[in-house]
Order: sequence, then C-alpha cells, then structure tokens
Amino acid sequence: MTPRADQAQAFISTTDWASVPVSPLAGDASNRKYFRLIRPNGHTAVLMDADPAKGEDVRPFLHVAAHLAQIGLSAPTCLAQDIPKGFLLLEDLGDALFARVVAKDPALETPLYEAATGALVTLHANAPASGLKPYDPAVMTAMAALAWRWYRSGALGADAARETAFTEAFKPLLDTYVRETPVMILRDYHAENLLWLPARQGPARAGQLDFQDAMLGHPAYDLVSLLQDARRDVSSDVAEAMVRHYCHQTNSNHSDFTTAYHLLGAQRNLRILGVFARLSLMAGKPHYIDLIPRVWAHLMHDLAHPALAPVAALIRADLPEPTPALLQRLKDLCGTVPAP
Repeated sequence: MTPRADQAQAFISTTDWASVPVSPLAGDASNRKYFRLIRPNGHTAVLMDADPAKGEDVRPFLHVAAHLAQIGLSAPTCLAQDIPKGFLLLEDLGDALFARVVAKDPALETPLYEAATGALVTLHANAPASGLKPYDPAVMTAMAALAWRWYRSGALGADAARETAFTEAFKPLLDTYVRETPVMILRDYHAENLLWLPARQGPARAGQLDFQDAMLGHPAYDLVSLLQDARRDVSSDVAEAMVRHYCHQTNSNHSDFTTAYHLLGAQRNLRILGVFARLSLMAGKPHYIDLIPRVWAHLMHDLAHPALAPVAALIRADLPEPTPALLQRLKDLCGTVPAP
C-alpha cells in the first residue's frame, strides 16, 4: 500500500466503517479520488480522498454541502471527516447519474431536467452560502481567454496579441449584460454531476455532486452548464422548455435572460475549450479532446445570438474549427507541456 492508502485506512478505522471493503470509483478532472465502502448487508458509503499535498481542500465541499442541505437540496451528508488530512466519509447517493439514466430511458429526460432546473430555482430563491467569491466579468473574461492560452496555442501556437484583442472586446459585453452576481452558482452543473433520486420530492430528486467550487454569479450560468452539456446532447426541445420553465418560476424576463444565457454560454464554452486542451497538453488526459466538437457546436450556437455580434467574427477568426486533423494534433501533443 502507498502512504496515502495507509492514511485512508487509518481514517476509516476510526469510523463505524472500519474493516469494510473498499473499491475505487470513477474520479473527475481534479486530484480528488473516490472509493465505495460496501458492508455485507449492502449498506454503502463513499470515501473522498482530497490530498492537501496536491492542493485539495475539503472545507469548501463541507461548507457548500451544509448549505444545500439546509435549503432542501440533496447533497451527501458527511458521516466522518479528517479535514487536515483531506478525508471525508460521505453518504452514498448511488450511481444513477442523469447521463446514465437518460441513456437507458430517454423518456425520463424531461422529468430529470425539470428536477435539476427546479433545484436551481430553489438555490436562487435562497440567500447564498457565506464567503463565496464573485464570478464577475473580470474573472469570466480571464477564464474565457483559456481558449487562446491552451486550445489556440496547442493548435496554432501562442498569440498574446490576439488574446488581448479578445479580452478587450469581450469584457464590455459581460459588463453590459451579466455584471450582476446575485446568486450562488455551482459551476459544474451537468448530467454527470447530478444523481436521480426518484424516492425524494421535488428538486431534492436531483442529487448534487462536485459543487465545492461554488461562487456568486448570474442566475443563467448553471442553467447553461446543464443544458449546453459538454458530455451529452440535450434535446433542443428540452433545453428551450427548461429556459422557459426557469423564467416562469422566477418571473425573469425571457428576452433578457436568453441574452445572458447565450453570452454566458459563449464564456463557458470558451473556457471549456481551454480547459479540455490543457487537460490533454499538460495533464496527459487525451480523452477530453474527444469532447471538444460538442463544445465547439455549443459555442457556434451561442455566437449566432445578436448580443455576441461584437465578438463573433473575432472568435471565429482566431479559433480554428476542431477538425479531425486538429484534434489529432492536440492528442499527439498530450502530456508534452510541463506544469508551471
């Protein structure tokens, strides 16, 4: 066993789950690792291993989880914790990820997405958790510029002047349309971070995962994350219905909300282009490159909105279409860029 595995076993031995068999679960793009503990009677729990030596910190997860539970949403209950060492033993909400459920039964897409949209309505109707930083135009512009820093540079080579031209054109649009940051945003709100819990009621049927990076942002942000999913195609009818549903439930102006939705969609999809390229080029994870064509399609859809006209031509000119040859180039460069 590795020293970290020994630490995990030492932590488990202090809980009611001592000596229970442990098996690995799929992780995410971060340094966090997850394991399932299964008792002989079938009861289960999940171990989160968030190593502080790798820059992880479990305190934001605990803080946000407590807030979500307080307002009636479904986040895993913490059963035991060792904050200094980065271990949490959590309630197991199961394996019924939205992406898996809809793949098996497409007829459930609408009720699942209604529950997820309803969870956002509940989240935004309540005051946010304390201490969250704003995801404001300055931060969003810097995040969108990752498309130039990583995707463009991996495909064509770095061009700092073009990146600067983009940021100078893009930030004023964010300042105009999405300057307000009045609600809590979970930021990774999509079908592989949501669990279907049909035995629960209302928005609590959408189990929440991977929310520790929550910030203060615009109400449309997480809905964009949900409906412009990088990992699965959400039907256009469902996407349009969920935007209408959210606007109706929150008394939002549909036209203004839709403008913000597409501007935030462009911002988010630009950021994801950069993040996915970085995960391949620097972190050695080439499978993220396979998701880029869907992200690109979302970006092109957002750029067609009239509010994006001041930057649409610039973005199309600067960022190359993800052709098979370009995607292969990014894969060929996998793991060749050293970490800063």
